[in-house]
Parts: sequence; structure tokens; C-alpha cells
Amino acid sequence: MTGAAEAVLLADDRASSFTRHAARTRADGLVLLRFEDARADMSAQYLDETAHLPAFWIRRGAPLRAEARRYLDWIHRQPLRPTRFCNPSEPRQEIAQRFAGLVGLPHLAPWQVRWVRNKADMKDKFRELGLRTAAYAHVRAAGDVTRFAAAHGWPVVLKPVDSFACVDTYLLREPADFGRVDLAARHWMVEEHLGGTEWEACALILDGEVLDVWPSAMPCRPLDIVEGAMNANISVASGPGPACDVRGAVRRIVRGMGLDHGYLHMEFFEIDGRMYAGEVGVRMAGCEIAANHGHAYGFDVFGATLDVYAGRRPALEYGERRCVGDLLLPLPGTGTVTALTSEEELLRLPGVIAAALRTSPGERVAARRASHNSSGHVHVEGATSAEVERRMRHVLDVFRIEVATHTEAAPAPSP
Repeated sequence: MTGAAEAVLLADDRASSFTRHAARTRADGLVLLRFEDARADMSAQYLDETAHLPAFWIRRGAPLRAEARRYLDWIHRQPLRPTRFCNPSEPRQEIAQRFAGLVGLPHLAPWQVRWVRNKADMKDKFRELGLRTAAYAHVRAAGDVTRFAAAHGWPVVLKPVDSFACVDTYLLREPADFGRVDLAARHWMVEEHLGGTEWEACALILDGEVLDVWPSAMPCRPLDIVEGAMNANISVASGPGPACDVRGAVRRIVRGMGLDHGYLHMEFFEIDGRMYAGEVGVRMAGCEIAANHGHAYGFDVFGATLDVYAGRRPALEYGERRCVGDLLLPLPGTGTVTALTSEEELLRLPGVIAAALRTSPGERVAARRASHNSSGHVHVEGATSAEVERRMRHVLDVFRIEVATHTEAAPAPSP
């Protein structure tokens, strides 16, 4: 790697593999930016793990300009003063980037935030850059959706323009499906439902240059995942990958959006070898997708990402190439966990190289309709994505979790 790393202010609204890695390995160059309204999403264990790091909390409901002034006063008294900024959170993108601007750190401009957060503005920008997309339109009433479907066919995809992880995103197959959606509270859009194969790709950017691009296969589409399909992503370092020019599309987006540095994650469809741009985010990929790339290419993906945000060029020296995917383990309901396959049992299964559970018997859990809903995850390796997928389905056959809902009587504890 080249260049001296600068201290980073890292937005932190939840525990993740990336933030844990940063806390373990970059403590001498890291300050955390936290949000009081996200405190409930951070366990006591995670707060204890990161207690060695200086952390500034944005107060709930406080004007952001006032919080920025308070931060500047606070950081002046700290031994470490960040000159760079990293926000790995999709839902915090607007507030985090605005805060970084108010305290004088490199950040996305408001129009860049719109391009990577507002899904309609995003598709407008894709088309301006010469990329194909699904047909789409803003909608405010059920009639807008049915008129769009009359022009483009059923099914259609209905989503809030600022959604993430498929939260409040629906596949409508006929007008009757529309009854479950309330359009009053948010801004919505409707999209043509595309066929073909849905892919993902991640990239690192420094000084406006795309350093590398890593594609991922998705055995099941996100909209199928929230309805119960297998929840997995597979980094295809040993192929086969998409046939279309993924690197070229990423470069076009980086140039067209004026992106200087960061981690880019995008989703796209491939139909007869042609790419249709879906969505793009300038932040760490969700679930364990980034970790897949590290395992698949044999390098420290989190360290490389932190280097980029610290203004330093990572080496990107790869080891053995293979396919590695993350399989999110199911969380079947809200209640108390009464039975759960252990991490040790999971690690004995073919291809499983890592396992992490988010709960244990006796704990309360809350399931939600979102593509990151899970009780934990495993990483599974194989020579091809097909082999990884077969091994993932075997994990699901073996994995057991039982949740007693509030209407069920949980078994009495053993004496």
C-alpha cells in the first residue's frame, strides 16, 4: 500500500463485521460517530467491544448544525482528529454525509446522495449515463400503478424511493395485491419486473479510479428472499461470472456521479448478455457480501476498504481464488428461541468455513420482512458457485431453529 493513512470518523449505527474489524485493527486511527436513536440496536457486548474508541453521539432530535458545533468543540479536546469520513450505513446516508460536510470532512454532495439513495433519481442518472434500466415511474395512488402495469405488464415492483434491504418493497402480480400497501406516508415508485439473471458487484474507488470490481451471484432474488427463499450471495472469484461489461459500467457510474473514493455496491440484471442497471450504493455492501470477497480472493477486504477511506491505496494482493458465499440463517418468527443448531455443528458441515449466530436458546428475537432478517450466517466455499449453492442448501436442511411466539408456552427450563 502507498501513502500515509489519515484518521477516519466512522459512522456506526449497528454492529457489523466491518465495524468490528475496524475497532480491532485501526483503533489508533478511528473515531466513532454514533446516533442516540440507534442505541437500542447496539448490544451491551458490542458497546463493550468498542469502548476503547472515542465516540461522539448525535443526540436524538437535536439540530444537526448544533451537533456539528458540539462535535468540533469535542474533537478539539481529543488526541485524535479525523480528516477523513466513512459511512457504511445505507439508511444514515443523508444525515451522515450532511454531518461530515458541516464538520469539514470529505463527503458526498447532496446531489450525489440523491443519486445513490433516491431510487427514481438514481435511475434517471443511470439513463443519463447511457445505461439501460427497467421502466419506472413515480406513483401516488393505486390508479398510477395499474396504469403503469397496463403499459408494461404484470407483475410490477412497488417500492419507496428511499427503501433498502427490500423493506416495504413488493412484487405485485395483479391489482388485488395492491390492497396491502399504504401509499399515504412515503414517496413511492413502480418498476417493470425484469427477467434474466440478477447479479451484484462491489468495487473500491480511490481518487476517482476503480481499483477492482468483484461480482456476486444471487441464488435467489431479494424479493423472493423476503417471501422465504434462500438468502445468500456468492462471490465468484473462480467464475463463471456475468458476461456483460461490469467493470465498464462501474467506471461509467463513478465518472458520471463524480465519485472520488469509497466502497461501491450495485445490483443489476443480465438479459441476453446485456446489463440493466438496478441500484447502486456508495457504502459497504449489506449482509456479509464484502466478507465473501475477502474469503474468495484471499485478502483483507475490510482493511483495503479502510485504507481507501483513510486516503491510502491498498495493495489488493490476492491469494487462492475460489467461490465463497454467505448464507443467512432463517429467523422464522418473533418470540423466544427454544432450540438452535450450534456454531460448532455448523462448522462441521461440508464447505462451511465460518459461522456466527446472533442469538441463543432463551433469548428473545424479532423477525421482520427485510432481506437481512436472520438468526446468523455461515460462509461456504466451493470450486464453483453451483457447488457453493448445493452446500448451502445442505446447511439449510441441517440447521434447526425453533421460536416460541407469545401465544405459545415456552418449555420450562431444566432444573
